[in-house]
Amino acid sequence: MSNIFAHHQTNPYPDHPQALERAANVKLLVLDVDGVLTNGQVWIGADGKESLKAFDIQDGLGIKLLEQCNIPTALITGRNSKMVLARCEELGVQHAHMGVENKSLVLAELLKSLGMQEKDCAVMGDDWPDLAMMKNAGLRIAPAQAHLEVKKVSHLITAREGGSGAVREVCDLILKAQNRYDELLNKAKQ
Repeated sequence: MSNIFAHHQTNPYPDHPQALERAANVKLLVLDVDGVLTNGQVWIGADGKESLKAFDIQDGLGIKLLEQCNIPTALITGRNSKMVLARCEELGVQHAHMGVENKSLVLAELLKSLGMQEKDCAVMGDDWPDLAMMKNAGLRIAPAQAHLEVKKVSHLITAREGGSGAVREVCDLILKAQNRYDELLNKAKQ
């Protein structure tokens, strides 16, 4: 086995043997929002506007830990939401693209602006609008409740569902694959 497994004797994802190896090369994490950072439910108020979204606090810490390792996170979503903007501000996510119809085009523009290639990013999506964006990513990820067609093209299907720690699971995988997890954990224990 490669040095990726130095601190972790076995691959934490035996059903997805290439996930850890692919995660070692990730320079950017790209996430859909509804169904990935949230459970996919959209609460609509009496005024007809989106009124509530729930985010998992552990997902947020995972995003912050990646940022500490110079691995930024980008959000590309089809919906517009003030709540998502507020969450991005809270987490320091600088690349938030909302109201997007063609996610793969926005991803291509983002990668170009960052001087990266598709193989440099991990993309996590849960439904058909994410398929084109996921197509050429170096690491394609689906949360546990994702649509079957998304799962078919994924290198990894998380154990947890979107909005319930699936993003943190991915962040931990990237940190472990890049030998940063133990270092950050030890800092947290001090």
